[in-house]
Amino acid sequence: MTPPPLDLLKPLIALLAIVNPIGAVPFFLTFTQGLNREQRMRTLRVSAFSAFCVIAVSGVAGLQIIGFFGISIASFQVGGGMLLLISALHMLNAQPAESGKDDLAEGQSKADAGVSVAVVPLTIPLLTGPATISTVVIYAEKTRHLWEHAVIVGYGVVIGLATYAAFAASGRIARVLGRTGINVMTRLMGLILAAMAVELLADGLVKLFPILASPTLRG
Repeated sequence: MTPPPLDLLKPLIALLAIVNPIGAVPFFLTFTQGLNREQRMRTLRVSAFSAFCVIAVSGVAGLQIIGFFGISIASFQVGGGMLLLISALHMLNAQPAESGKDDLAEGQSKADAGVSVAVVPLTIPLLTGPATISTVVIYAEKTRHLWEHAVIVGYGVVIGLATYAAFAASGRIARVLGRTGINVMTRLMGLILAAMAVELLADGLVKLFPILASPTLRG
């Protein structure tokens, strides 16, 4: 029996709300502030494609991958939280999340750093973190037909396009803010990112060690 169209749209709406590409624009500006236009566009394309890949792969083979490696969403949350915290520490000093240390190849270093942050932490875990992956995996568990897997891949396409559109508008935002504005925003977003990292770490640790949530420890 084919589910009604509204039921097919519900997971997509939920994913768009969780991924929230518009909310990630300030982080994209921060991570790409040292790149030229060509490098920034490359980072944009890699990030959008990575977001598509994460959702598509999570939907089609997420359960098998988790089972093969014996990992849990809680472990993923802890690892993602640690990555976010490292990036936040850089941002609090108004620095890109990752920077090359080899001055002999500065241009290539910046390009590589842009591609690097496009995947981690911009796409994973900022855009497609544990909440996104777990949502896709839960929905994938209910699929029984090939066309339902195709729908999940379609969700990934929509998320990738939405990410591309949101980040493509970041250039106009950068021109309005200027260098000083971006530096101020970098520190502010670093503080917010640090708080997000702590929340992610805490949630993952509580799932891994339920005793941490006991009233005795809280008291």
